[in-house]
Amino acid sequence: MDDKYSPILSVSDLVVFLTPSNQLYKVLKEDKKQESSKMETNEIRAVIKYLCKKGMSPKEIYEDMHSKKWVAAFKLGRISTEDEHRPGSPVESVTQENIDKIHDLVMLDRRMTVRRIEETLDIPKTTVDRIMREHLGLRKLSARWVPKLLTPDQKAVRRKLSSDNFALFEANPEEFVNRYVTMDETWAHHFTPESKQQSMQWRHSGSPLPKKAKTVPSAGKVMVSVFWDSEGVLLIDFLNKGQTITGNYYANLVKQLREAIKEKRRGKLSRKIVYHQDNAPSHRSLQAMATIYDSGFELLPHAPHSPDLAPSDFHLFPHLKNSLSGIHFRSDKEVIDAVTSFFESLETSFFLEGIKALEHRWKKCIDLKGDYVEK
Repeated sequence: MDDKYSPILSVSDLVVFLTPSNQLYKVLKEDKKQESSKMETNEIRAVIKYLCKKGMSPKEIYEDMHSKKWVAAFKLGRISTEDEHRPGSPVESVTQENIDKIHDLVMLDRRMTVRRIEETLDIPKTTVDRIMREHLGLRKLSARWVPKLLTPDQKAVRRKLSSDNFALFEANPEEFVNRYVTMDETWAHHFTPESKQQSMQWRHSGSPLPKKAKTVPSAGKVMVSVFWDSEGVLLIDFLNKGQTITGNYYANLVKQLREAIKEKRRGKLSRKIVYHQDNAPSHRSLQAMATIYDSGFELLPHAPHSPDLAPSDFHLFPHLKNSLSGIHFRSDKEVIDAVTSFFESLETSFFLEGIKALEHRWKKCIDLKGDYVEK
């Protein structure tokens, strides 16, 4: 027992307790003599001490120790100190039968809630949660957004092209990186809202949670077409809102790209460019394809609906959008200047990192049997 409690009885009281003339002493002595009792003297004294510290008088201790049904039960030879099962008392619900039932329900409907399982099987919620986590190893995850729900045929195409491109890369990684050129387009808005992560604030534990009104990108925007390789940006084109990129317009950009490569990357054209673009209609137009062929570029196959396999989409543009978010631009010119400054501020290693990431993504797409690659 914890000695921090102050004693309730005085020394004289304890002496009275343990004198032969005391009634309680006589009872304890008589109980000790009985063969069915296994308690030692020090155990009896420990019980008395506990009851004393609870503030009970000698009479109350005597009545407490003799009024309980346990005294009679132990005298009759009872050994167990556990409660006997009573009708209506809770029973252990973690059984193999219940584990199997919960597993079958979840397999029928993976969105089923713990409360619904509780109501269906009449199993306590805590037990359902324990079975789900400890015995079935299940946890509930929210769905992630993907560009498109791919069909089996589309996954097969993605897997096949990823396998082909991965083999081309693995044949000579350094040569592939040196020959590789890619491009894509994106909108740069006059105002792009901050992401949830960007708006996070340091707060004390008792501080109220910050609130922020939901906003949408502004209507004013500029189309940005970026052509780049492992060393940096080769060509940027800006198209104002209301204008569209046609086959002829894009073919003209490819011609400008060839001249930019000749000027900025001497000797690169002689190694034959591996050109990577998505499957936008203007990119696949007859005019554009003819120009790509005439420029001596080797077109790298790209699977439809695959931004996760395009370095501009998974690497370049997310960083661009983060740099522009939360800033209000008053004109297209301010947007263009901000985009230009962003690309000029990037180190060469940034572009090399994005292109080298293709190796991992192609390999993972193959392992996922054509499904989307998150990271």
